[in-house]
Amino acid sequence: MRTILPFDATPHLFVSEPPSSLYTTVNMADIQERLKKLGAQSARSGIGKGTPRRPAKRGPARSGADDKKLLQTLKKLNTQPIQQIEEVNMFKEDGNVIHFKAPKVNASVPSNTFAIYGNGEDKELTELVPGILNQLGPDSLASLRKLAESYQAMSKAEGGEGEDDDEIPELVEGEDFESKVE
Repeated sequence: MRTILPFDATPHLFVSEPPSSLYTTVNMADIQERLKKLGAQSARSGIGKGTPRRPAKRGPARSGADDKKLLQTLKKLNTQPIQQIEEVNMFKEDGNVIHFKAPKVNASVPSNTFAIYGNGEDKELTELVPGILNQLGPDSLASLRKLAESYQAMSKAEGGEGEDDDEIPELVEGEDFESKVE
């Protein structure tokens, strides 16, 4: 056990023991115990004095670099952005459609190069039928015809329920529908 005196205290001024508030005792066992606790808390290796600095590991590269390279290549081909294109539809062989809503389109007509940017959704032809009829080619029309035939077969298989809807409904006695209209 050691006794440490304060900075301004000098031993030759004290006739007796200095008061206990002026000095502190340091126990080496306490110090070693505190150091062990600190060492256990910092379980990470390579941290502290004397360890070499290493560069931080980085995650995978972002796709932004790929986009920049692609745009540079498109500039070399003299593509120009085409404005006000509302949608792009690409027809697949299986009858589905890749649908782009409000894409960014770059094109170079002399080199027959088109680039389409946007989120493409894989949809069935039936989902886009009302607005897509004028875009269908001969191959797509054949698949649409097959689809219509399959729907007709399904409605016939359900039975005569659809035929009842075409008939005039019977009148109900004692009902005044004119008062309900007003």
